[in-house]
Amino acid sequence: MKIGVFSVLFGDKPFEETLDYLKELGVEAVEIGTGAYPGDAHCKPAELLENETKLRQFREAVERRGLIISALSCHGNPLHPQARIARDHHTTFERTVRLAARLGVDRVITFSGCPGSDPAAQQPCWITAPWPPEHLEALEWQWNERVVPYWKETAALCRSAGVKVAIEMHPNFVVYNPETMLRLREVAPDVIGCNFDPSHLFWQGIDPVAAIRALGDAIYHVHAKDCHVDRLNVARNGVLDAKPYTREADRSWIFRTVGYGHGAEVWKEIVSQLRLAGYDSVISIEHEDSLMSPGEGLRKAIAFLRDILMTEPPGRVYWA
Repeated sequence: MKIGVFSVLFGDKPFEETLDYLKELGVEAVEIGTGAYPGDAHCKPAELLENETKLRQFREAVERRGLIISALSCHGNPLHPQARIARDHHTTFERTVRLAARLGVDRVITFSGCPGSDPAAQQPCWITAPWPPEHLEALEWQWNERVVPYWKETAALCRSAGVKVAIEMHPNFVVYNPETMLRLREVAPDVIGCNFDPSHLFWQGIDPVAAIRALGDAIYHVHAKDCHVDRLNVARNGVLDAKPYTREADRSWIFRTVGYGHGAEVWKEIVSQLRLAGYDSVISIEHEDSLMSPGEGLRKAIAFLRDILMTEPPGRVYWA
């Protein structure tokens, strides 16, 4: 497996300066944001698609440093009930898929999206319980009228471009756990899979190892991001927590650099289970640790993962 980094961490720095810094740290791959929620500081698909020279220079900037692009990421909500937001995020996704095909990148990462509760809604509605009964009715409306039709059409776009879409399981979107991920995958199992990020599973009470076992070859990309669950705050308030991320001491959970939420034994088991599932690609560090600077968090994550990843192909063992 290779260690990669989601480069939006350094969106305030020029692209090539970021690549040089990552190369110096020994990183082997980059995941690049192309718009929607991650922003497009390092990669503007419309500009690159319209200018062959800029496209070539972008590709060469990565290749010249011996790096690979693990994925292009445009996490957004193409099912947003406000048409302008939905349209903008879908356009970004469509351009990202076209750009990925031109760059020879075979996967694009996004969210499943989340519609409103009904045709008149103005805000997304994440439904987590079947009662009162109108909630279950709204959930089925979302899937039947918005989610499945959108992804059937969008999967066809990806298929024609030779690109797979890796959906990140994330609360506040209709795909947030293995069960909902596999439900969406039924729409187009040859194209739709997941971007596996354990941090969003930990706080929901999901065992990432069990999740990997359930998902198997549906895992197209992996994020290295951890989550610390505060057992005392959970004991008082449960795991659902809408307080700002800056109120770290008061929250039931916060995102952490790998190793600062769960120890090496947990991450070794995750990596081993990924191997058993046939995943042998990039582990992309996504830094969202509010207790560490980007540089400190990234360096610690790289050092932690180097001790855990099995970077050489498993050898054959002969017993005397």
